[in-house]
Amino acid sequence: MEIVLINTKTKNSEIFSLLDLDNIHETFKKFSSIKGPLEIKIFTVNESINSHQLSKLKNHFDKINICSLCIYSNNRDTVLSGKYLKIDSVFIKEQEIKNKLLLFNSKKKDDILHKGTVRSGERISSNGNLCIIGDVNPGAIVSAKKNIYVWGKLLGIAFAGKSGNKNASIASLYLNPLQLRIADVIAIGPKDKPKNYYPEIAVIDKQTIIIKPHIIESKN
Repeated sequence: MEIVLINTKTKNSEIFSLLDLDNIHETFKKFSSIKGPLEIKIFTVNESINSHQLSKLKNHFDKINICSLCIYSNNRDTVLSGKYLKIDSVFIKEQEIKNKLLLFNSKKKDDILHKGTVRSGERISSNGNLCIIGDVNPGAIVSAKKNIYVWGKLLGIAFAGKSGNKNASIASLYLNPLQLRIADVIAIGPKDKPKNYYPEIAVIDKQTIIIKPHIIESKN
C-alpha cells in the first residue's frame, strides 16, 4: 500500500509505503510532522482490505489535518470496504495505479516531469529521475542521475546514471536513439528502426548496454 500526502498549500507531495496495517504507529509519526491541510490518496494493488482495517486506518487519519481522502484500488472488495465507510473509493486497473504513482514520484524535488516534445538543441537534466511525456527529437539531449522514462519516441541522446549509477535504466515506448549512455557505458543507437511498437528498456549487462522489451509483470 502506498500513501500519498499532498500539502494543499504548497502542492508538495510525500509518498509512504505501508506494509503492515497492524503496525502503523511509526508511519503516522512521520505524518504528524507534515503541516496541513493534507490531501490523502491511498493506492493499493492486489490487496483485499476489509472495512475493519480501513476503519483503523481512517481513525489515524482523523487525528491529522486532512481535507480529503481517496482510495484507488484494483481490488473490488477494497473499494466496497471504502464505500461502506463513506470514503471516496475508485476502482482502476493495476497499470493505471502504477502510472499515477510514477507521476507522483516524478514530482519529488530531485525528479523532473516534462510534458511535451523535447526539440532539437534542447537539453533537460534531472538530479533524480526524469520522466518525459512526449517525444525526444534527434538533436535533443536528456540526462538524469537516476532513471529516464520517455512515454513517447526517444530519438535523441539519453544519459542515465550520470552520477555513476550502473543500475540506472532508460525506458521508452519507441526506443531509437542516436546515443545511449548509462554511467560510463556508451552505446550508439541502432541503424534500423524498431520493427515492433512496444516499450523497451536499456540497462547495463556485463559492461554492455542491452535493449530488451519492457515487460510489466501482472498478477492478474
